[in-house]
Amino acid sequence: MDVSILNYALAAFIVLCAYFIRGVSGFGSGLVAVPLLAHFLPLTFVVPLILITDFAASVALGIHVRRSARWDEIGPLLPFVFVGTIAGTTLLVNVSRSSLLLVLGTLVVIFGLRYWFNLHGSRVIRRIWAVPAGLIGGTISALFGTGGPPYVIYLNHRIEQPSELRATFTGLFFFEGLWRIVTFIFAGLFHDLALIAATLAALPLVFLGLMLGNHVHVGLTGVQMQRIIATLLLVSGGSLVWQALG
Repeated sequence: MDVSILNYALAAFIVLCAYFIRGVSGFGSGLVAVPLLAHFLPLTFVVPLILITDFAASVALGIHVRRSARWDEIGPLLPFVFVGTIAGTTLLVNVSRSSLLLVLGTLVVIFGLRYWFNLHGSRVIRRIWAVPAGLIGGTISALFGTGGPPYVIYLNHRIEQPSELRATFTGLFFFEGLWRIVTFIFAGLFHDLALIAATLAALPLVFLGLMLGNHVHVGLTGVQMQRIIATLLLVSGGSLVWQALG
């Protein structure tokens, strides 16, 4: 895999920004990092890399928020997450790069539009919606490392307290990440020594980003931060669609 020094520096900056956002919101690292890194790295490299860094982030955050997590909401999601993860892993190792980039770019644009127009309802939904949320989230997570939005949409309609919601994301991502690691090992996606080296190099940036996101006051309102994330998603998703079609 031929990667320039400039690309290494850019990848480091992307990882730092992604986990700063994760530190602020409790989710979003994969949604930011994967589409941007996919411009110059293969998805079969990027997705396992972000899987390990996300898992490490979930462990680090989980130590502090585990008591606030709503485990009664995590449990019903997990069986369907596990099934979706197996399906997504199978697709990841068998589908062409251009097709994956096109789907990923389209999904990221959709999520970006949702953030930009603040399309978040407040109505409590029935628990049966855990089935599609878990299946779709697990599949997208395994394919692209960006499965957070289906979980976020579902849990936003089940949990009102922001602190409980953020802690519940972290607990869910821990178990989902652990299962994805197992399936990726069996799929042979962790046999690349360059991937292991990149992961070890990324971890300090992950923890720095989390620390800054948790402790630095950036002077932005929630709406402003949401617009910044939405703009980043729209640009990265749109450019991925352009690259795939080109």
